[in-house]
Amino acid sequence: MFGRLLPPSAVKCIILIMLKPYDPYAFIIRLEAEIVGVHPPVTRTLELPRDLNFAQLHEVLQAAFGWTDSHLHQFHVGGLTIGAPEAIEDDIYGPRIFEATEVRLKDLTFPYEADPALTVTYQYDFGDNWQHSLVLRRAEIEDGVKYPRCIAGARACPPEDVGGHSGYADFLEAWLDPGHDDHGDNRQWAGKKFDPERFDLEATNKAIAKGIRLSRGDYRHRHAR
Repeated sequence: MFGRLLPPSAVKCIILIMLKPYDPYAFIIRLEAEIVGVHPPVTRTLELPRDLNFAQLHEVLQAAFGWTDSHLHQFHVGGLTIGAPEAIEDDIYGPRIFEATEVRLKDLTFPYEADPALTVTYQYDFGDNWQHSLVLRRAEIEDGVKYPRCIAGARACPPEDVGGHSGYADFLEAWLDPGHDDHGDNRQWAGKKFDPERFDLEATNKAIAKGIRLSRGDYRHRHAR
């Protein structure tokens, strides 16, 4: 009956819908990440499976931006702080740190509105205080795609220990100006391979895959104990 009324492509779609009923929980998370206070912006767009926990999300963000995981970190989700309690909870009167492996993206609740989005803050290196704004939205699952993955990005992340966004602004000023007194020292310190405008999508996805594999669902530093 369908074949006499509809073209073959439409019949195929109807069959697929019948075989794959609507599931309100069948979606991935698209995450727009930006380092706060850095200009021009350093951004990454990530697609993540909902069963990813926050320790794995940390590994993905480190790999996606190119950080070296040399400093402490934590996530701020609403009024909650999520991270590695043994590393940062040293004040019994401070906020409770929720264990990152016990909180997953699927535990988040999106608001009921036309374009539901959640904003999470990822803080890396409490000294330089790199704040990352993470905006999360639902997105459709694509057949044959392996998640997590990065689908877009702009610019390299700052060098470690550069002094936060103000220190990075001073660094870039010297790095870009051959006549600046600190030009040579900054070029040598950052290394010949550093390019603030460089972003390599393929290399980023390889780093993400490696980070997820080595983390084994937890923080990598815990495996080294």
